[in-house]
Amino acid sequence: MKIYLISGKAEHGKDTLGSYLKDEYEKRGKKCCIMHFSAYLKYYAYTYFGWDQEKEQKPRELLQKLGQEIIREKLNKPYFLIDRAIEDIEILNHFYDVFIITDVRLPLEIETMKNNFENVTSIHIHRSNFIETKLNEKQRLHWTEVALDQYQNFDYKVENTTLEELNKTAEAIVRKEEYKDEKND
Repeated sequence: MKIYLISGKAEHGKDTLGSYLKDEYEKRGKKCCIMHFSAYLKYYAYTYFGWDQEKEQKPRELLQKLGQEIIREKLNKPYFLIDRAIEDIEILNHFYDVFIITDVRLPLEIETMKNNFENVTSIHIHRSNFIETKLNEKQRLHWTEVALDQYQNFDYKVENTTLEELNKTAEAIVRKEEYKDEKND
């Protein structure tokens, strides 16, 4: 089983990179599952707060408040979303070979996953000269947007320049990781 953790700022290409990694593994006959730490927060927003699940209308402030202010701080459950992802992987690994989590926001998420699973690869994606326009200043400065700014222990740092280059980068990462996995078997 292989796990990828993809982090980066909003709109820097996390989901796109995740899709490219998935495509590369599926070409190799592997079954892939794209996951999100925020899945349960989105479930709450949809079920209890009337969010229609449209990405353009994503209730980012509600998701940030639920995840950080209520769950992590007020209820003191910093592992709540991480534990759910771990449990989901433990169940789903009977059906999938590769898991790709495309919304990594905190060092705790990376370190906990690496401590719980053997074959975890972290990737940070960045778009130079990209100015986020969909988030307001409060959202851009929220802990979940800046917590990884100083983090240095990524296995890969990817510069997102074009979709074509990003696809080539995904292919190169998969090749390199498969080579490492073969050497470790």
